[in-house]
Amino acid sequence: MSTLAAPSGISETASALRRLYFVRFAFAIVWAGVMLTMASKITPVGAVLLVLYPLFDVGAAIYDAKVSRTTGSPTLLYVNVAVSLATAIGLGIACASGIPAVLRVWGAWAVVAGLVQLIVAVPRRSMGGQWPMILSGGISVLAGASFIASAGADDPKLSNAVGYAIPGAIFFLISALRLGRAAKTD
Repeated sequence: MSTLAAPSGISETASALRRLYFVRFAFAIVWAGVMLTMASKITPVGAVLLVLYPLFDVGAAIYDAKVSRTTGSPTLLYVNVAVSLATAIGLGIACASGIPAVLRVWGAWAVVAGLVQLIVAVPRRSMGGQWPMILSGGISVLAGASFIASAGADDPKLSNAVGYAIPGAIFFLISALRLGRAAKTD
């Protein structure tokens, strides 16, 4: 059994975050593609996938906290872990109530997770590759508010909430590519 050692320098941290961002990109694109095929109603498979997304975020935040200790306190990342766990539970419950409930939970999560992403990315600017994360965090806050508002529509759909994963994935890809420079130098 191997353990994950915290990177000792900025280039090692950038390299680890780069790998994480590529994985997050791939996961979000595949997840969104599958979910968009079932965005008009909540199926059992759709409910599992809805809960899976914040659980994946939990794993990503834990990994991020372990590999980025040299870039600041991981406290906010652990806040994100708690929020994403609560969201997964909330989504599991909300799926039984319907799309409006799911949109409210998803929207609240997008607002809080976006704020965390924004606050974590700002001090990491010197590492490089963080402006897309800053933009993504800000957009997430706005998108989350729109999901909450759309929950009150006459015929709410999950497609906007699911589609929200695609720009997030693209921001992770751009950050990963930009972090490539920082990963090569220290």
